[in-house]
Amino acid sequence: MSSNPSHTPGADHAPASNFLKNIIDQDLQKPEYQSRPWARKPGGAVVHAGAPADPATIRLRFPPEPNGYLHVGHAKAICVNFGLAKEYAGACHMRFDDTNPEKESEEFANSILDAVQWLGFGWNDFGDTNLYHASDYFDFMVESAEFLIRAGLAYVDEQSAEDMRANRGTLTQAGVNSPFRDRSVADNLARFAAMKNGELPDGAAVLRAKIDMASPNINMRDPAIYRIKHAHHHRTGDRWCIYPMYTFAHPIEDALERITHSFCTLEFEDQRPFYDWLLGNLAKDHTLDDGSVLKAILAHPLPKQVEFARLNLSYVVTSKRKLQQLVTENRVSGWDDPRMPTIVGLRRRGFTPEGIQLFCSRIGVSKSDSWIDYSVLEGALRDDLDPKAHRAVAVLDPLPLILDNVPDDWRDDCVAPVHPHHAEWGQREFSIGKRLWIEAEDFQEVPEKKFFRLFPGNKVRLRYGYVIECTGCDKDENGNVIAVHANVFLDSKSGTAGADTYKVKGNLHWVNAATAVTAKVRLYDRLFTEEHPDAGGRNFLDVLNPNSLTEVTAYLEPSVKTSTPGTIYQFERHGYFVADLKDHRADAPVFNRTVTLKDSWSK
Repeated sequence: MSSNPSHTPGADHAPASNFLKNIIDQDLQKPEYQSRPWARKPGGAVVHAGAPADPATIRLRFPPEPNGYLHVGHAKAICVNFGLAKEYAGACHMRFDDTNPEKESEEFANSILDAVQWLGFGWNDFGDTNLYHASDYFDFMVESAEFLIRAGLAYVDEQSAEDMRANRGTLTQAGVNSPFRDRSVADNLARFAAMKNGELPDGAAVLRAKIDMASPNINMRDPAIYRIKHAHHHRTGDRWCIYPMYTFAHPIEDALERITHSFCTLEFEDQRPFYDWLLGNLAKDHTLDDGSVLKAILAHPLPKQVEFARLNLSYVVTSKRKLQQLVTENRVSGWDDPRMPTIVGLRRRGFTPEGIQLFCSRIGVSKSDSWIDYSVLEGALRDDLDPKAHRAVAVLDPLPLILDNVPDDWRDDCVAPVHPHHAEWGQREFSIGKRLWIEAEDFQEVPEKKFFRLFPGNKVRLRYGYVIECTGCDKDENGNVIAVHANVFLDSKSGTAGADTYKVKGNLHWVNAATAVTAKVRLYDRLFTEEHPDAGGRNFLDVLNPNSLTEVTAYLEPSVKTSTPGTIYQFERHGYFVADLKDHRADAPVFNRTVTLKDSWSK
């Protein structure tokens, strides 16, 4: 696995470009954006007629489907929408697109609310609690469907799914009109009522928009807007047996909530013509064949859909289906497994809201798809943690070091800064004794070239402690080193005048065996061995990294014993570690590696 590009913690990074701001700036100069009515609740034309001007300069929304836990790609969408609303003194609605009852649940909905709040955002603006659901509008959506039928713009199609698919055409061949396309308005209303009243089984019929079966955009070839689904909904129960398609529901939700800019990712670009067609027809009067006028049910100005590139992050998958597969097949311990790219997983791993926001600011918003290396996310986290993480010493691969020239009960106190750049944070205290733990890699019986740490005859300094000279080692019957011996120079303590008389090149991290805290430490590598795990139709499970998690028993300095879940330390030399939010115990702490000090995953 190749190493990532170098990164300098603390480097100054200006926010990347965001073309969405240019669009907002231009739109705010237009009169229709300056006099928008807002009735302080969602609604159609009747609700907003005569309402006062909206106090929000813009209205945005974050509209997840509650069918899984949010991932790092959603974090970008959250930061874009809530962040822009905050920057422009606008409002951002938290809205659930709960139109697919079989895959949705309260568990997922609650996890989404928690993730948005943990990232530092909320949905209370100008005295309004802007928390909404698509299911709040199911009555209005049925009214909208009937409006289209009456206007001659929708019909009930009772072809089989196979015939509908065959008649849709291809990219180079026009579609074929359904034999049900020219039904009368009365027949369509009656058949739609039959769908709504539960008189037809699943799959027996769909309501389709009547647009153009020869359109070069396949999405405009009479798309389905309602389907029959006898399924229990986690909010509306069994009231409905028909549910709107997402592409029909979403623009209506935007219009009812008076959204100004509907920012979505590029995969919805081909759906924009239908978005505009639907809202345009629901927001205008239609003259019927009998001369009567069907009055518009939506108010102007209408929301504007704008697409931006989704987050493509290397070494992860962000498909909800694939993430759920990892969970259900026990490839990971759950949605909050620290190896998962879910927000709950990142949080348990030790990522901070500020680090994720910094990452989103750095990558910017563009119109072109591109891949972001995982190291950019890690670099943002390091830059966020460096000025605020307390320092501590940890030995992850312990090897005993015995100081032979002091008695068994010898003990002395040592100090080190809580943070090297925050003297006001004070000092942390720990002791040194006859028996210590050091990292196994810090000793070589026969040293390689430019090895300045511990080997027989060499002097090194125990960091924050004394200078020692190695005298040898003990081995087991297989020739493995099981302990190292040294003599300590008692006039060489760090911080004393005698310390300057010793010139050494090596500086070792250590903990006192008598007072060290025994802890379980989880060392994480990437979940996948390939940069693009599901590229080219590959089965992403084939490139799972068998070494993505290693658990070790480590020894830590006593200052970590009082740590609480979520506390983040920089373990000197090893990187940043968080006290596990789920498994941390005071008697046997559990720490997860958050990110290394240098570019990670360069093994």
